[in-house]
Formats: sequence, structure tokens, C-alpha cells
Amino acid sequence: MDGERILIVEDERAVARGLEYGLSKEGYQVLWADTGQLGLELARLRDPHLILLDIRLPDISGFDVCRQLRAEGHRQPILILTARDEEMDTVLGLELGADDYVVKPYKLRELIARIRALLRRAYGELTESRRGERLVFGDVEINLEELQVKRNRQVVYLTSTEFRLLHLLASHPNRPYTRAALIQAVWGYEGGIGSDRTVDVHIRHLREKIEEDPAKPRWIVTVHGIGYKFQR
Repeated sequence: MDGERILIVEDERAVARGLEYGLSKEGYQVLWADTGQLGLELARLRDPHLILLDIRLPDISGFDVCRQLRAEGHRQPILILTARDEEMDTVLGLELGADDYVVKPYKLRELIARIRALLRRAYGELTESRRGERLVFGDVEINLEELQVKRNRQVVYLTSTEFRLLHLLASHPNRPYTRAALIQAVWGYEGGIGSDRTVDVHIRHLREKIEEDPAKPRWIVTVHGIGYKFQR
């Protein structure tokens, strides 16, 4: 996919212009919003492939933007930009449906590497040979044709990253994955990029959405000292 649209929601003009310049050189179409409300409007009107979202905005917070977009069913990757002293806020961002976060100051090359990986995983990971596949376990069904998950015949809303994570685990039952392996396979990051916290929050989200009792998971279980596996 060429010329993907990236929406930057960032009120600091210098930061936004630097991102716009760097991303444009990489061939991306860049949209910029300097307020949360404008970010919501552009996301709805232009349907960007990925959103770079600052937490601290002059009107509504990045948390509110993320929450609203996910509530409206927008599934594109959201990458949060946060300052070092706000790093604990990233947990809330992930809880609200963000796919990952980057701490300022960041290296532009690392940020672009994350963007490329998220776009590749979000839009290019399903081949035609896999699109007719269905996985059923208990009262849960994964439908790759429709990129949809149902529980008790009711649609379960998942972000694109949550969907990929669940599909990977369910496709390889009883195989333990380290967090590093999940980061590489699901987020597409290599070379130590990525956070264990990001994986743990996404696993918790999946348990809350598909498990009968998230505190005592039947399907997505912890493998102590290693990571996680899908138990059949």
C-alpha cells in the first residue's frame, strides 16, 4: 500500500511540522489537527490509515479522542505520543484502545519504523488463502472473511491489533509465546522495540471480551516465566 494517510493530532506546531516533513519524505499523505475536536472531524471525514495522537491537547484530551473513535467503530491503528513524565498515562491510553505508544523525545527513524510495522500488520497481513478461514472455540468464532469475532452469536468489537493478537494465539493452540515474540508477530516490531506493558494490556482486553471469567481465563492463559498461550 502506497501513500497511506496518516493523521497527526498534535498542538505543538514545531513538533507537528517536523513529523509532517519526515512522513511526507517517506511517501505518506499527512493530515494535521492541532485540537482534539479537529482530529475527530478529520478522522471521520478522511478515514486515515493510522493516527498519531498526542495526549495533551488544548481542548479535549487525546484520551477523549481515542475513546470516542473506538466507540464509533474506527479500527485503524492509534499510536500515542507522550512525554516521559506522562508515561503512566500510556496505560490509560492502551486501556482506551490505542495500539501502542512512543515516549518523547523519540527518534524519527524509530517512529517511522513503528508506523510501517503497524500499517503492514493492519492492512497487509491476511492473504487470500486465509480469508475464508474460521476458528471456533466454545461460544467464540473468529471469521477471517469478515475480520470479525462473535461470542454467543453477538459481534465482539476488537481493534485491528486485538484481532491479530487473538487470531495468532488461536491459530497456534497450546504454543507458548513470549511477549517479545508477540510484539514481533503482532505489532511487527524488531530489534527490541516495543513494551511488555503494551502486550499485557491487550491480553487483558481480549480476556475481558471473550472469556466467561476474565480473572480465571479458559482460553488465553498465562505461562509463568514465558508469556501467554491459547489453551485448547
